[in-house]
Amino acid sequence: MSSNKPPTSNQTQRWTFLQLFGLAKRNPLMISKWVMRWAVVGAAGGLFAAFYWNVLEQITHNLQRFDGLSLLIVMPLAGLVIGLVIHFLGNPGEIAVIVDNIHFRGGRLDTRKNPSMILASLLSISAGGSAGPEAPLVQVTGSFGTWVADRLKLQGEDLRSMSLAAMAAGFTALFGAPLGGAIFALEILHHQHIVEYYEALMPAIVSSCASYLVFAAITHLGIAPTWHFPQYRLENIDDFAIAIMFGIIGAIAGWIFMAIFRGCDRLFTLIPGPIYVRTTLAGLGLGSLAVLLPLTRYFGHEELESVLDTNFSAIFLLTLALGKMAAISVTVTGGWRGGFIIPLFFTGACIGKAITVLIPGLNPALAMICTMAAINAAVTRTPISTTLLLSKLTNFSPFTPILFASLMGFFLAPKVPLIASQLKSQEEATELIRNS
Repeated sequence: MSSNKPPTSNQTQRWTFLQLFGLAKRNPLMISKWVMRWAVVGAAGGLFAAFYWNVLEQITHNLQRFDGLSLLIVMPLAGLVIGLVIHFLGNPGEIAVIVDNIHFRGGRLDTRKNPSMILASLLSISAGGSAGPEAPLVQVTGSFGTWVADRLKLQGEDLRSMSLAAMAAGFTALFGAPLGGAIFALEILHHQHIVEYYEALMPAIVSSCASYLVFAAITHLGIAPTWHFPQYRLENIDDFAIAIMFGIIGAIAGWIFMAIFRGCDRLFTLIPGPIYVRTTLAGLGLGSLAVLLPLTRYFGHEELESVLDTNFSAIFLLTLALGKMAAISVTVTGGWRGGFIIPLFFTGACIGKAITVLIPGLNPALAMICTMAAINAAVTRTPISTTLLLSKLTNFSPFTPILFASLMGFFLAPKVPLIASQLKSQEEATELIRNS
């Protein structure tokens, strides 16, 4: 007689789609119980993401009234408050900490960091930092997955899979792409081994679908494409060569970004005193950049439409791309909280459009989206999910050129990744640095 108990860690570690269907035939109660758990976690993640997004929009609407020289006062003040929140409530960490916890703490994410992450990230993003909501959403939803796993007394891979499923719910809510969000949650964990925690794939997909439905129903976002790119039809095999070319350009941009990021990190490390000193100075730097280049303010979700709709010169677009790289670097290394995926997409779009201005005749959509894919894949090491996400965000149906560009960014990226915890061990990091 088959048991109704949940499968052990060793059992879930080897689940495949065929085994799931076979298990459903033999014991439908067991499989429905697990699917319900993953769906509930995803729905809760979508509910939180919708609440977070609505609050973020309200605060952003109030702070958008400030512009020009007033930003030299407003953004340092925002930086001071962000630093005080982190100083008194604790440092919530960034995506590297989440990756570390998945690798070395069995997938256990700490819910005690959530108040600091929520408050600091809301102010960081709404005040105009070049960081998006993906990091706070993933931290909060992932830790909720851990909390649910503890309530269910799950252990080992079962616990890790529940945390990863909840993380996928956070990614999906922001990007509106259930499959891309599920793959991203697994792919970002690794530098070379693309998806190691494959046992979490089905939980992540189920959770992502539930999160997407809840978030879209509340906010009405994620149903249509996020950005409206020019029309493109794949009719010429030469377009694959063009995609590869822009993949190389995006990879070079990724190298430049990582150099700027590490330079800013070293600079902020030299600043003595509590963290609110660093976050205040970061606010001053971000305010100065925003005065000179207003489109570097915010994480690029709406600003990218301005790049699409306005006939900027190539020099301005390249300057804007460099300014955005600096703004992302100052935001993250200066202690403000948020993620850099959408800001990197914005940077890639600026570079791609600048090339099409310099070389008339190239398709702007192909150029911009391929460069966006390549720079993100080079920095985050996520070529597969980047392809899926951009295909959904831009409604770029023939996603094969995006995949070519993403792979070029991935394979031409530096050996030592920006997110060092993707290496899974300090020994691996040291060895790569020694050989690079």
